[in-house]
Amino acid sequence: MGEHVIKMPDVGEGVAEAELVEWRVKVGDLVREDAILAAVMTDKATVEIPSPVHGEVLWLGAGLGDVVAVGSPLIRLKVEGGDASAAEAPKIEAAPRAAAAPKPAPKPRGPAPIPTNAPRAEAEKPLASPAVRLRAREAGVDLRQVHGSGPAGRIEHGDLDAFFARGAPQAKSAGLARNDAVEEIKLVGLRRKIAEKMTIANRIPHITYIEEVDVTALEELRAALNKQRRPNQTKLTLLPFLMRAMVRAVAEQPEINALFDDEAGVLRQHGGVNIGIAAQTPSGLVVPVVKHAEARDLWDCAAEVNRLAEAAKAGATTRDELTGSTITITSLGALGGMATTPIINHPEVAIVGVNKIMIRPHWDGVGFIPRKMMNLSSSFDHRIVDGWNAAIFVQKLKTLLETPAMIFVEA
Repeated sequence: MGEHVIKMPDVGEGVAEAELVEWRVKVGDLVREDAILAAVMTDKATVEIPSPVHGEVLWLGAGLGDVVAVGSPLIRLKVEGGDASAAEAPKIEAAPRAAAAPKPAPKPRGPAPIPTNAPRAEAEKPLASPAVRLRAREAGVDLRQVHGSGPAGRIEHGDLDAFFARGAPQAKSAGLARNDAVEEIKLVGLRRKIAEKMTIANRIPHITYIEEVDVTALEELRAALNKQRRPNQTKLTLLPFLMRAMVRAVAEQPEINALFDDEAGVLRQHGGVNIGIAAQTPSGLVVPVVKHAEARDLWDCAAEVNRLAEAAKAGATTRDELTGSTITITSLGALGGMATTPIINHPEVAIVGVNKIMIRPHWDGVGFIPRKMMNLSSSFDHRIVDGWNAAIFVQKLKTLLETPAMIFVEA
């Protein structure tokens, strides 16, 4: 028997280190060649690390959230034959998949083994998922008394089952009781990237401009176009109309379709309108990008938004699809609320927020009539965009959306 050391592989693109965001194995597991051992994240993409050999996991060299340098020992395996020495994992050439929700490590079959060790010390914090903690709390179980069979002693549902099978209490009388629990959750992977991005955005002096828009005519046009669409055409939402309106508006104010390098003091105005579409996924917020919206018609915009949204939900967006935006749209759909204060996607200088469409009474000079109304909440980098220019931009969007035929008229 010998040992095989798997080192942090070269994930390409000049990356010198990566964050460990997922373990698929634990100490003691038997793994086969090409089985996925772990996943690491660089920027907003996640790369899976396969095993080059058959073996048994002896040691894991990092914890979730740790940043590991390329070439550092990551896993030790016990293998058949002589000493395999510290072999490096091969360079990973496959395109990284977009960050997805971490997959749980395989659970052991049957009940967890009965522990032989004493319960945890008073100050030792047991590792467990929120679901396991909730189940234990509802059953009145102190997790420090439960042996964990997962990686690093993590307590699984099977461990609780074994604990109950040994005659441990499983129920607690209902009633009001104090809850002094404090759970520390380390930010890893995409959530940590989002936190870092928001910290950078915090240095931008935001100005938010909110305007009410009557989208009654636009909604009528959208419904009529959807009735006439061909089977191969994507159903139109409001977003493609807004994207085409933004293309028209930034053509008159190119400083809004720009990236600001505040360290170099340089504003880069882009001719191409690359619109980021903020999308919520199981693992957090990502912003896939519709490249060159200025060269796409309404139906093409709709199809690309739909394609990117599906890829984001499946965790299949590529690095190229998540970079290169020059301005962003954010929308919470039916949860959009009356108004929001969007945070700029650094280094962009503007973001357009879409709020919920609601029927409100509108005075037409004779009486009140029902109209479909929506607020646009748009934020701007006040170092680049003055309040007056922000207002002009939003008023241009309002005019185009309230008279949607103008979106299709050449300037």
